[in-house]
Amino acid sequence: MKFHAPKASCLSLLVSLLAACASSPPESVANICEIFEERRGWYSAAKSAQRRWGIPISVNMAIIYQESSFQSRAKPAREKFLWVFPGRRPSSAYGYAQALDETWQEYEQKSGNTRASRRNFSDAIDFVAWYNANSSRISNISNNNAVHLYYAYHEGNGGYQRATYRDKQWLMDSAARVQVNSSRYALQLDGCRRELDKSWFQRLIS
Repeated sequence: MKFHAPKASCLSLLVSLLAACASSPPESVANICEIFEERRGWYSAAKSAQRRWGIPISVNMAIIYQESSFQSRAKPAREKFLWVFPGRRPSSAYGYAQALDETWQEYEQKSGNTRASRRNFSDAIDFVAWYNANSSRISNISNNNAVHLYYAYHEGNGGYQRATYRDKQWLMDSAARVQVNSSRYALQLDGCRRELDKSWFQRLIS
């Protein structure tokens, strides 16, 4: 029997399906243990970002959840033209972290991660941790104060120091959700971190 190689169209379809699976959100975004069980590489990336910048995994993950619901190609909704037609997007925010073009470029330059992609989870969580570490240093925010770190993340540190968030009830509501999610993630992670830290071999024999 002769072996027939898959046609190019079949290979292209397979590659497309794999890419779609890799970029789709995890099934249970409300549970950090289930997120990391499903995406083991994300746990490694989250740990690396925490080690590098000193911001807890739970805070960084809660901000990504709020910003994009873990969608790799997330963009702000388009404004409406004449109440019907789609117009321009309100900003250049893109990817898991909803990072703006200029802020992302600053991150690439200052972090040394010059080939970073906003669609890559490892780069995105490193960006969020980097930004939060800057806010902690510049604006004297505790590294586990998810509410105020989110204010600075959204408004910039200049806006945060002018307390511009106080005039935006929707932003204060969002920051409250970030804190709730961060606290829940931290509690969940305490219960599964030991299992997540096991090597593939330890998991095989346990």
